[in-house]
Amino acid sequence: MLSPRRRRILFTLVLTATILNLVDRQIIAVLKPTIAADLHWTDDDYGTLAAWFQGSAAFALLFTGWIVDRLGVKWANPIGVIAWSIAAIGHGWARTMGQFIVARAALGATEAMGTPAAIKTIATIFPPEKRSFGFGMSNAIGSIGAILTPLAIPAIALWWGWRAAFVLGGALGLIWGIAWLAVTRGVAFADRDAIRSAGGPLSGIVAVLAYRRTWAVAIAKVLSDATWWLLLFWMPDFFHRMFGLTGLDLGPPLAVAYGCGALGAFLAGTIATRLMDRGFSINVVRKGSLLASALLVLPVPLALGVTDYWAAVGLLGLAIGAHQAFSTNLFGLIADVSPASQVGRVTSFGAFCGNLGGMAIVKIAGLLLTAGFGYTPLFLFAAISYLLAVGVIQIMIPRIEQPDEPVVTKLARAH
Repeated sequence: MLSPRRRRILFTLVLTATILNLVDRQIIAVLKPTIAADLHWTDDDYGTLAAWFQGSAAFALLFTGWIVDRLGVKWANPIGVIAWSIAAIGHGWARTMGQFIVARAALGATEAMGTPAAIKTIATIFPPEKRSFGFGMSNAIGSIGAILTPLAIPAIALWWGWRAAFVLGGALGLIWGIAWLAVTRGVAFADRDAIRSAGGPLSGIVAVLAYRRTWAVAIAKVLSDATWWLLLFWMPDFFHRMFGLTGLDLGPPLAVAYGCGALGAFLAGTIATRLMDRGFSINVVRKGSLLASALLVLPVPLALGVTDYWAAVGLLGLAIGAHQAFSTNLFGLIADVSPASQVGRVTSFGAFCGNLGGMAIVKIAGLLLTAGFGYTPLFLFAAISYLLAVGVIQIMIPRIEQPDEPVVTKLARAH
């Protein structure tokens, strides 16, 4: 049994790992203008690197949940954080495009440990009645990484060079791993399920592919996550290309835009909960929230025509906040329409498909920008992507209802 003090320390470490995960991921985006000038990258080169990151993360998600279950939270957390920290440090020594591809692919694959490890850890260290608080805090605090990175990383690069930014980010993760092992010394976590009887890592995914609800979530994730990853990887370049911002000047606009994401997630969860408390049906609340979020993304192409970069920050920040609101309700939808025994698998498959969408869009962005098309076609797609996702959900899930557990699952639990 964990003491309250030990639980608070472990939870703080989980939140810190979530921040480090996003920081290590975002360093290359924030420093893209500097690195591209130094290593003579084209937009297509950068798109290729982003695609390798997304692709490796996507396919790793098919296995990382199973790995976390096998290892248990005591070892999955430090192994995951240390592994992605080493991959981050590797960027500091990469000089050729091939070496950067290896580093990005390694970072994507290892960072895919972050989400399942965090979710499993929170479910393990908190009693059931307090887990919602833990998940909510994790989602909100995770956005701090996106806020801190554009503020701190350009300063580090200015003082010690862009390679030092990768090394320092990775070094913080290695320190985190040591801290986790010290705190968990002598602690026995009761979280290692009978995973050996559950078959291989892919068997759990295959079992949910026969359901329309799984594919509704998957298609919605492809459409919505494509825009999310487009903004996450290419927004620094957009501000550099359109307004000439670079280095320290990029920090405040990016921090404000990413800060809107945390606000969007918080408001989405709060508003949906209050509406359901007041008697609105889950079908109305969930689909209404998804539609409202989709409509808030529609103005994003207007960012192409403004002359004040803070106006562009407002429009892109609105889109990022709307995405996080959409994502919060989409993950809620998974729990709404899936049996409890399938939530993890549907979530994992949805995340896999979302990363494939991200992999495609970041590569397409590089090709379009290299060809001289600019951001217009990309932002036009972003404007309608969420509405398309809402349409797919409405067609494939006409009414949100909690399904019964599969018969096999019921029999297994009865025995």
